[in-house]
Amino acid sequence: MVRICAIIAGSALAACSPVGAAQDAPPTTAPAPSAAENANVDPDSGLTLIDVTIVSGANRHSFVTELADTTEAQARGMMFRTEMGDSEGMLFPSYTPQVRSFWMKNTPLPLDIIFIGPDSRITNIEAGVPYVIESVSSDGPALAVFEIRGGLSEELGIAAGDMVEFQLPE
Repeated sequence: MVRICAIIAGSALAACSPVGAAQDAPPTTAPAPSAAENANVDPDSGLTLIDVTIVSGANRHSFVTELADTTEAQARGMMFRTEMGDSEGMLFPSYTPQVRSFWMKNTPLPLDIIFIGPDSRITNIEAGVPYVIESVSSDGPALAVFEIRGGLSEELGIAAGDMVEFQLPE
């Protein structure tokens, strides 16, 4: 019975997460953030906030972005969330560029999954991915994966080839 509960718990953590996330993320132990660092933390998720900008032609689209930079954060992703603002996102860095695959189990909010290549350009976008367990994958090695509200990339004219700018904290 304990084994079944462990399997169910492990399955729940894999939703809206990269396949193989445990291999991609750095160790999860880190010192507690200082009071100054807390200003850059999402109050609900506890994740660090960074700025991500997509340069699409003459347009620059900026997003306040939760950084899923640990194994646990990448496994949890956007699970169980029901809304996301048009200027919000979540970034899943790959500390080594590689083909990335994501699924959306336990994620009721449709999302655009934007795969970012090693040159910081969008390789492909899986638009409006709903609550499904089938994986969607990058079209080649990905430096990071960026999630925004489903349909927003089309509304803003964001497409493959656009540049994505972000700076990971040290």
